[in-house]
Amino acid sequence: MVEEGKKIILFDGVCNLCNGAIQFIIKRDKKDMFRYAPLQSELGAKLVSERGIDTSKVDSFVLIEPGTAYYIKSTAALEIANGFGGLWKLTQLFKWIPEGIRNSVYDLVARNRYKWFGRKDQCMIPTPELQAKFLG
Repeated sequence: MVEEGKKIILFDGVCNLCNGAIQFIIKRDKKDMFRYAPLQSELGAKLVSERGIDTSKVDSFVLIEPGTAYYIKSTAALEIANGFGGLWKLTQLFKWIPEGIRNSVYDLVARNRYKWFGRKDQCMIPTPELQAKFLG
């Protein structure tokens, strides 16, 4: 399904903030370690179902390391940033903040993302150059 050593980012494909975040990640993914799939896709639904993730509670970002682990909410964001290397590794300092507090801020933004950033009628369609990075 996905090449060895790649991590999968599931995202809300109709959310402007989430699509912007994916573009941000792609530009900084110098090691080409991430692959992407909308939560709304068949593959996205399958992956969250296999892991027992309730998408009514987690509906914006999920990071999956196939065969190893998965991360949700603020921890997913911090793990993604850590993958960029360099000064981005400093984001790991945020892990000292209790996860409940980090996720409260994350949930506030996630709950209001459509109101603040808007939404699309359909999932993002990657450019031909980026097509290989998107699954399903």
